Amino acid sequence: MESNKPHVVWFKEVDRDDGALVGGKGANLGEMVGAGFPVPNGFAVTAPAYFYVLDYNNLRPRIKSLLKGLDVQNSAKLKTASHRVKQLIRTAKVPSDLANDIIKYYLELSRGGSEALVAVRSSATAEDLPGASFAGQQETYLNIKGTANVVDAIRDAWASLFEPRAIFYREQKGFDHFKVGIAVPVQKMVQSDVSGVMFTVDPVAEDKTIMVIEAVWGLGEMIVQGSVTPDRYIVEKSSLTILKKYLVEQDVEMVRKGTKNVIAKVPKTRIAKQKLTDREIQAVAKLGKRLHQHYFFPQDIEWAMDNGQVFIVQTRPITTLDDKKEKDGSLELGKSLKTALKLLIKGDPASPGIATGKVRIIHSAKEIAKVEKGDVLVTEMTTPDFVPAMRKVVAIVTDRGGQTSHAAIVSRELGITCVVGSKSATKTLKSGRIVTVNGKTGEVFDGSLPSKKIAALTQQLKEPVHLETMQKTATKVYVNLGEPDLAQEIAARQVDGIGLLRAEFMIAQIGTHPKKMLHDGKKKLFVDKLSDSLSIFCRAFTPRPVVYRTTDFKTNEYRNLIGGKAYEPDEENPLMGFRGAFRYVADEAVFDMEIEAIKHVRNKMGFKNLYMMIPFVRTVEELLKVKRIIASHGLTRSPSFKLWMMVEIPSNVILLNDFIDAGIDGISVGTNDLTMLILGVDRDSEAVAPAYDERNPAVLWALERIITTANKRGITSSVCGQAPSVYPDLTQKLVEWGITSVSISPDMIERTREIVYQAEIRLAKK
Repeated sequence: MESNKPHVVWFKEVDRDDGALVGGKGANLGEMVGAGFPVPNGFAVTAPAYFYVLDYNNLRPRIKSLLKGLDVQNSAKLKTASHRVKQLIRTAKVPSDLANDIIKYYLELSRGGSEALVAVRSSATAEDLPGASFAGQQETYLNIKGTANVVDAIRDAWASLFEPRAIFYREQKGFDHFKVGIAVPVQKMVQSDVSGVMFTVDPVAEDKTIMVIEAVWGLGEMIVQGSVTPDRYIVEKSSLTILKKYLVEQDVEMVRKGTKNVIAKVPKTRIAKQKLTDREIQAVAKLGKRLHQHYFFPQDIEWAMDNGQVFIVQTRPITTLDDKKEKDGSLELGKSLKTALKLLIKGDPASPGIATGKVRIIHSAKEIAKVEKGDVLVTEMTTPDFVPAMRKVVAIVTDRGGQTSHAAIVSRELGITCVVGSKSATKTLKSGRIVTVNGKTGEVFDGSLPSKKIAALTQQLKEPVHLETMQKTATKVYVNLGEPDLAQEIAARQVDGIGLLRAEFMIAQIGTHPKKMLHDGKKKLFVDKLSDSLSIFCRAFTPRPVVYRTTDFKTNEYRNLIGGKAYEPDEENPLMGFRGAFRYVADEAVFDMEIEAIKHVRNKMGFKNLYMMIPFVRTVEELLKVKRIIASHGLTRSPSFKLWMMVEIPSNVILLNDFIDAGIDGISVGTNDLTMLILGVDRDSEAVAPAYDERNPAVLWALERIITTANKRGITSSVCGQAPSVYPDLTQKLVEWGITSVSISPDMIERTREIVYQAEIRLAKK
């Protein structure tokens, strides 16, 4: 430590160039104070003060000893080491000169009244270490009052530099733990009536002409936690005109009671009331516009309003925007198609890309033989037995379904342009007609542009890969697969393994109902074919894990396989019918063949990276029975063989501890089925599809409960669905709750890794 570096400074004494002294958060607060923005007053205990405490207590060698040789991939050991280091810092003596400085500044901040309530925040620094702004997750302590309590909270903030996530990042990036420091801003609390966040561009649509403001009653922690849905206001940036308002009823809020934050009921008169008046919306937006202009970069801003006065609590750059080239390509594409071709129908964009081909309309899987290579497949909706035909076509257009329908998911996995939910494609389009499908906008045009033009524009639409995001993340990014032909190509990309290997795709390629193969004496053929397909994935991804989900065909899907009608009942509601674990227990024959295939791949072919995941387990008793069947084949859980369970039924959420007690190594949330069953919505029914939303508060509650329970019980947790790729705000929540991994379709690998990466950066800066 340099002796001339101060231990405590007022916000007004630092600016954006003082990150090495007071961290990014402290530097931003000082910069805003200096520029005249309404920031609650405060001071910062600097990074040199932190190093002073380490040296005064001779903690460096003791911390080094605790972290030496630590396997950060072992979460239990990582947590233990973190706890021990934090205890050293929390019990360290604060030198009297430093303690006196802190007390002096705190009493000055409180001058004119009783001891002030303050927020004690953390602001990591990393001088001379590129990329270190995301080095760790630190803590914030609210409603701190009294000199002794403030000093203790500062000590806790120092200790939070050694949270498990912080240690993980530094070890992964090879950073010296003692070149990363921490400053502690101490700031007067704003007891906000309304609070929220503001983006100076639309972070999803990436529209730079508008601003997005979200607002909740009470303190802002509830909007960060995702425990309430905020009002959302869209403001035109240049004129500050309010373009749209999305108002949401809020019945609970976080308020201060004494020195604690409590959840209280919102008075009935305010539940449905607009959180900010129109004038207040424009006042908040005006500050956002000024901040954007001041920093010359789009900002993500936290704000709070107390008695009609707006305060800026924090601001940071938005770093997830695509570059201009990609946006311009999209605009050029849309203009070219709309100018040159007649629009025939419009649906929902499901899988990006531009494709031209001949329309082929089919109404059931029985007709897939009609589909030829290069066709545009048009149908009411697809099911797994359509997959052989889907592999041939250049585009798919459906009447029904949304962005999480079978057609959408498979198209993204196969890299096929897709439009869903067009309502009338099978009636409006005619077989043999040449059309151009724009999967990014959900439009189908008559005829085609010259092939060279389409090729050039399609290239511009491809997802940009931001090299800075091609880093290790604490949260694993897995991929959903089922098509063996794609294994080698996808394995070469930035992916940590397969989080969902679908049995249905491989069995659909076999083409014949498994029971018919048993009846015809072709058990060995079935096992061999399934083994061959599994081995392709395991070989391509080794040593990365391949999590195979055992068969979860519904009866209507099984019936479409050769011989299927003889073995499958005709059910009114296949979604909740004879499927998943119940099928294995009721009739073990097909499940036995799957287990034999897994054993063959693991034991004979030597691919120990193959795991098993059991779908649609309704009861704990079902899980125990399935486990007994697996054990009877000599396949048992071990360090190299993990047994996962899908969590996709409300009973899985409610009784998750009991399912874990039954003995599983991990869980993966099937957001599609879980959302449908929680909300009572069939996502493929256009009549009610608008009600399907993975961000519904009930679904978010379930996701948080699942992830936090898994963490407490020491098992891995994953989400296998499109939601983490589609909703960056949901991914932020998943990361905050401690999700172990997300598993997504191949087209979203780079985008999702970027979302996860930025979510972890944002979490690290808190």
